[in-house]
Formats: sequence, structure tokens, C-alpha cells
Amino acid sequence: MHENDILNVKIEKFSNLGTGIAKVDGQVVFVENSCPEDEVKIKITKVNKNYATAKTLEVIAPSKHRIEPFCPMQKICGACQLQFIDYDYQLKLKKQIVEDAMRTIGHIDTPINDPIPSPKIKAYRCKVQYPVAQTKVSERILAGYYKPQSHELVNIKYCPIQPQICDKIINFIRNNAKNFNITGYNEKKHSGDLKHIVIRVSEYTEKCLLTLVLNSKKSFKNAKDFATYIFESFDEISGVCFNYNDKKTNVILSSKTELICGKDFVEEKIIDKVFKIGTNTFFQVNPKSAENIFKYVKEYIQNNYKSPIVLDAYAGVSSFGICISDVCQKVVSVEENEYSTNLAKEIIKINSINNIEINNMDAGKFFQKETRKFDAIILDPPRKGCSKESLDNALKLSKGKIIYVSCNPATLARDLKYLTEQGCIVESIQPFDMFCHTFHIENVAIIST
Repeated sequence: MHENDILNVKIEKFSNLGTGIAKVDGQVVFVENSCPEDEVKIKITKVNKNYATAKTLEVIAPSKHRIEPFCPMQKICGACQLQFIDYDYQLKLKKQIVEDAMRTIGHIDTPINDPIPSPKIKAYRCKVQYPVAQTKVSERILAGYYKPQSHELVNIKYCPIQPQICDKIINFIRNNAKNFNITGYNEKKHSGDLKHIVIRVSEYTEKCLLTLVLNSKKSFKNAKDFATYIFESFDEISGVCFNYNDKKTNVILSSKTELICGKDFVEEKIIDKVFKIGTNTFFQVNPKSAENIFKYVKEYIQNNYKSPIVLDAYAGVSSFGICISDVCQKVVSVEENEYSTNLAKEIIKINSINNIEINNMDAGKFFQKETRKFDAIILDPPRKGCSKESLDNALKLSKGKIIYVSCNPATLARDLKYLTEQGCIVESIQPFDMFCHTFHIENVAIIST
């Protein structure tokens, strides 16, 4: 097998990165845009020692699960890798991804529950981050997503997985930026004004917070005039902010955000609690699916404890702590980001909650200094998972249960393996589909310590 070979193959399995898996002379080939049971004509794009990669040229005999994508840009854009597979089968494939991670990485044999589907599979993505560029000749503003494994921008005017108001606002910015002498970002030259358009939409109020990420250290008149013009043109926009990011970096948002018009937040409602979400606030992009996770954790605590004391680690704006507060004696929340902890204090006041203790510090350092023990500990770390030190300290503070919320099956499996080596038992693993039509899957693991 060599690069550029054209081959006919049968797709046997599905990988944890959303590609089909075929075998050619015993060697694994990862095939883009393919589904188990497909027979496809492929072109080998790269050959490594242990595997090869390929792209699909033609579907010879489609799997019964293959459907027509509802987005015409699906193949080009690359954001919705699985949209050509029917949704029920997507959930089965995601369950397989979790099972494979648990067996091969974690050596965990706990049965995996069927994933809880997303309540919405279209217009579910309530946070949009579009990079911006500009054509050389016509100087048209482009905004969209990058093609897979590239920095080639796809100009997206319609995206069915985000609310329609996002398309309207972004098209308005494209069409009017030139009138205010606002230029698109040139990544190679690190020049131009507008780097990204970020929109947060509230399911609860249907209002939007618009953030324009500028290649600048401070605001300037043209940009302010443009922001005001956008704000006054849309009743749905609650506020417009500038985020200043003049560094040559892949990081979208810097820590420096300034309110230009209106309010610097939108409100979102999860279960019966109201949250304020700003530009730099981490909050799940699919609120309805996130609500399912919060309900699941709350019901578990309610059904297994009477007036418990719970630790909410890696808490962000204390979303879990706030949602479970009325079934707890006390919630102790830990988050190292000061902006998030300050916002959490505001949200707690809005919801008239008086049994949450906020700690603004690194979770690992908190674990080391803390002497109290907790009935249950909620761990909701970033994709990289927890350090061994944090897991050791969580065990030290636990009276019996850890509820581990994870957005990465691989790091969850790694951490569960470590916990079982320390004598823990993984009681259950419940997947939740947060990012429909992608290979990503959230999980909540219940662990007895």
C-alpha cells in the first residue's frame, strides 16, 4: 500500500476520531466520511508504519445508516463529521467510542449505558466562534470554519446546527464591515482588524451577546461606530463587546474584554436556576443537553443522600453547585478563574442561594490544604482530565462517592484506571450527546471510593 493508491474497501468499524476503519493486507486504514458497512472507493493520503489514512472518493454500496446530510456544506466544512449518518446510529457509534476507551485504556468492564440523546439536533449550538478573513482582490469579508486539518477558511452563510439569528448577524457583519473600514484578519501577515466573531445565544431569552475579537490592544472609532450600528440593527442583540487579542496565537479570546453597547451578558436558565453568561464565561454550548446532565447529577444526589455536603471542583461559574444546591446542606465550590468565581457570586445572589461556599483557587492546591471530608465530590475537569495528585487528594477528601463529569472518553478512561488501581469501583457510566453530528461525547461516571 502506497500514497495515492486507489482502492475499494469495506468499512468494518468506527474510530474515536470519527473516521471509518478498514483493513488492507492486515494494515489499518482510517477513512474520512465513511460509515461502518459502507463499501467505498478510497485514495490513500498518508502511509505510516502502523496505519494509513485515506479519503472517500466514491460510495460504492452505502451502509443502511448512511443518509443525505441536511447541511449542503457538510463535506467541505468539517465541523459536523457524522451528519451523513442517521442520528440513532450516531448514538450507537458514540457508545462504542466510550466502550473502546474504557476497555483499551481504562481496563474498565463496567457496562456503558445507552447515550442520552440531545433534545435538539438542529439549531442546538448556542455558542458560535467564526474566524474572519478577507479576500485579496475584492476585499470581501469571509467568516466560517476551517476545512479539516487546514487553515483554509470556508465562508459559511447558513449553518443549521446554530440558531438562525447567528447567520443573520454574521452576514450583516460581512456586508457592512467595509462601510466602516473594518478589515478582516490576515493570519500570515498578522494584519487586519477583525479576527473572530463570537456569539452566545440564550435558549431562555433568545437574546444574543456579540463579541468582536480585534487584532488590537484597544478600541478605535471605526470599530465603535460599527459595533453601535450592529447593536441598533438587531433587537435580538443584548450587547456588543470587544475582545482585544493582538497576539499571534490560536487562542480565540484573550482575558481583556470591554463592553461597547448594551449588557455584557445573556441569561440562561438550567432546570430552575438563572445564569449570567459573559464573553469569557465557560458554559456548555448545548444548554438543553447540559440540563440533562445537571438533572442526572441532581437526581443521583437527591436519591442517595439526605442533606449532604458536596464539593464542586473545577466549578467554572459553579453550574453544578448552583443546580444541586437545593438538595444539599452545603456546596463547596472551587475554581481558579477569578472572573468565573466573581460571576458565580452574582448568579448565587440572583437565585437567592445561601448554602454555597466559593473558593477562588486551583483545585489541586485546594485539595492539598482542605481537611473537611465530603459526602460526594463532583469533578468536572477540562479535556486533559485530572492529575494523579488531584485524584489522590479527591480520594483523601471523599466519604464515599466521586461523580466525574468528562468531555473526553480517553482521559476519563485513564483517570478511572488510576482510581480503580487505588481500590475504587466504577458503578456506572452514562454518556450524554452534547455535540450532535460530531464524534464528541460527554460522560458522567459514578465512582465508589
